[in-house]
Amino acid sequence: MASLNEIKAPVAHHIAEFENKFRDSMRSSVPLIDRITSYLVKRKGKQIRPLFVFLTAEVCGGVNETTYRAASLIELLHTATLIHDDVVDDSNERRGFFSLNALWKNKISVLLGDFLLSKGLLLSLDNNDFELLRIVSDATREMSEGELLQIEKARRLDIQEDVYFEIIRKKTASLIASCCASGASSAGAGKETIAKMHRFGELTGIAFQIKDDLFDYSKSIETGKPNGIDIKEKKMTLPLIHLLNNSGWLEKRRIINTVKNYNDNPEKVASLIRQVNDGGGIAYAEKRMMEYRDQALQMLKSFEPSEAVNSLEKLVIFTTERKK
Repeated sequence: MASLNEIKAPVAHHIAEFENKFRDSMRSSVPLIDRITSYLVKRKGKQIRPLFVFLTAEVCGGVNETTYRAASLIELLHTATLIHDDVVDDSNERRGFFSLNALWKNKISVLLGDFLLSKGLLLSLDNNDFELLRIVSDATREMSEGELLQIEKARRLDIQEDVYFEIIRKKTASLIASCCASGASSAGAGKETIAKMHRFGELTGIAFQIKDDLFDYSKSIETGKPNGIDIKEKKMTLPLIHLLNNSGWLEKRRIINTVKNYNDNPEKVASLIRQVNDGGGIAYAEKRMMEYRDQALQMLKSFEPSEAVNSLEKLVIFTTERKK
């Protein structure tokens, strides 16, 4: 598997320049805002989202100033949603750093999220990037719908496989799809190519989320993620859904009872994880993940071979073979 640095190579200089532009896009005359946004910039992750934007733009005609704004818009809106998520979840940590609400409390965090959202909207409107704004706003709406659908289903634990895929398509895949569509749009691609890149991102995003769900059944020493956290949060992911669909009525009732009433019991959660493993849930989820990955890779074959296309292929593979 290629490293992220290898994958970034064709657009590495654009990513470096983007970091400066993104920092500038968050500037404010209020010292508190600048102090908080400076903290946000320091805790940057793998930069997967900007990478999708710049690589797809490169494939579809080349990076330009609009591409930088597209990447900034996505990061501004997505960062705002993450800040609000941490408040809603009462989470004190993100990516190994203290969350904003842990350091500055909920009120400031919510207001900062609103500030970033407004900065993203104004960045687009000031430059007449209406198509970019439409693409990213659609994704933000879908992400919210996906989260709410998951919360609704967690109450009754009646989720079926088609609902699970609808949740992850909205909650995770829509964001990666918007990265790819906005990258293509920024490069001046036509509607058909933009739609194709949107679908490519969606397929990749679904594979990405299945991989994320599989971490819940891996050893935490490899992933840094506690075993069974999705079960503790009553999230019905694909391995568990597969087990339920292949269990008798009585066994199904017992499994649902464990998730609903004993999700904070380490022994019962560990026992359920073993049962998912033994029942073929992991193998099934991996198989479905590879189906989506292969469809995404197949779509890239319709583009002229280039370093950027090659990097996109490696990025798709990276999303399904990463260790965390």
